[in-house]
Amino acid sequence: MPELPEVETVRRGLERLIVGKKIVSVDVRVPKMVKTDFDSFQLDLAGQTVDSMRRRGKYLIFDLGAQVLISHLRMEGKYLLFPEQVPDNKHFHVFFHLADGSTLVYQDVRKFGTFELLAKSAEKAYFKQKKLGPEPSKKDFKLAPFERAVLSSHKPIKPLLLEQKLVAGLGNIYVDEVLWAAKVYPERSADSLKKAEIKRIHDETIYILQLGIEKGGSTIRTYRNALGEDGTMQQYLEVYGKSGEPCSRCGAEIQKIKVGGRGTYFCPSCQKR
Repeated sequence: MPELPEVETVRRGLERLIVGKKIVSVDVRVPKMVKTDFDSFQLDLAGQTVDSMRRRGKYLIFDLGAQVLISHLRMEGKYLLFPEQVPDNKHFHVFFHLADGSTLVYQDVRKFGTFELLAKSAEKAYFKQKKLGPEPSKKDFKLAPFERAVLSSHKPIKPLLLEQKLVAGLGNIYVDEVLWAAKVYPERSADSLKKAEIKRIHDETIYILQLGIEKGGSTIRTYRNALGEDGTMQQYLEVYGKSGEPCSRCGAEIQKIKVGGRGTYFCPSCQKR
C-alpha cells in the first residue's frame, strides 16, 4: 500500500509530468471510483489545466484553480503517462487525455482508488471532516498535542497511529519502522507510554517518513512512482518484512504477529511487552 513517502514521490513525479498541461477529456471505465457526481466529474474536468500538484497525508491534490481533484491511491493505485498510444490493460481505469496528445492513466488492480472533484473553497472542510492529523514535519507536528492525545487513549499504540488522526501519513510499513526505532512494543496501550517513549515515537515519525521521501518510497510488491521508477527505501527498512532475520540493533530474531488485523514486525528484545 502506498504510504506518505510513496504518495509524495508520486506527487513529485506528476508535478514534473503534467503541471501546466490542459485536460481535453476524461474517460472513466469504473464509475464507482468517482465519489462525487459522475457526470459533472467528466464534464467539469474537460478544458481545465493542472496548475499544481499538492498532497495532504496520503491524498494527492490536482490543483485546477477554482477546483481541486482529490485522488487516493488506496492499496495499489498508480499513475502512468503515455506520450502517444495507450496500450491495452484491463487494470487501466481512468484516462485523462491531455492537449499535447499524451494520456495520464490511473491503474488499479483492486479498483479501490477514489476520485473527488471539489470547489477549492471546500478543500479545508473536506480534510477537516476526514480528521487528518498534522503533516509529519517539524513545522506542523508538535510534540505537546501529540503527547496529550497519546496519553488520553487506551488503544494499542500501533492501531492508534494508523488512524491518521494524530499524525497524517503513517501506514503499516512505516509504523513498524517507527516503533522499532522508538523501542516501543506495538501492542502497548497508548496511555501506558512514558513521555520519553512518546517523544521518541514523535521524533522517529518525522525522521523515518522524511527518509522515505528522500529515498523515493519503498518498492514492495507493486509500488512504482509516476515516472515508472522503483524507490529504494526498502533497503533501509529495519523490521518490516524481516521475520526470522536478526535485529540489526541487538541480534534477536525479528518476529511477526497480528495487531489489529495487520501483519506486524518487531524485535522482542528491543521492543519489550
